[in-house]
Amino acid sequence: MLFHVSIDADDPRHVAEVIAELWGGVALPFPPVIAGSWMAMAGDERRTTVEVYPRGTELVEAEGDADAFGMIGFNGARSATHLAIASNLGVEEVLALAKREGWPVKYRKRGGVFGVLELWIEGTRMIEVLTPEMQAEYRAGLTVENWQGFLQAAGMAPA
Repeated sequence: MLFHVSIDADDPRHVAEVIAELWGGVALPFPPVIAGSWMAMAGDERRTTVEVYPRGTELVEAEGDADAFGMIGFNGARSATHLAIASNLGVEEVLALAKREGWPVKYRKRGGVFGVLELWIEGTRMIEVLTPEMQAEYRAGLTVENWQGFLQAAGMAPA
């Protein structure tokens, strides 16, 4: 189970607001790690949250009895970091939201098993948005047993 994930963005507040809108949640400042950070809170029973830091933030281990902190590093605009999130919005609503923001979006069927909307926040970070129908496909198709079967069929089963 995932409780929260962190990403970076050029406009952390705006990105958190859009993610919160997808969830029907709220966006709030998140200052503990680095100034300018925001968080999108789903308001669900798991307290699902996406922390959005300023672009280039790197988490650094603090010495002694202190919390880790963020500092701006030398990252580029792209990253392997991405997340898949549930939304109660329908496909057309997500497409309209992406159009309003000027962010690329397209429907994809992952491995013929479940659909996602690839929403590229600020054109550089992918969020896979799953509508209620896509969530049902995901839950039905992406099981441990199904994945093990896929790996076995591909000759990649772990020893």
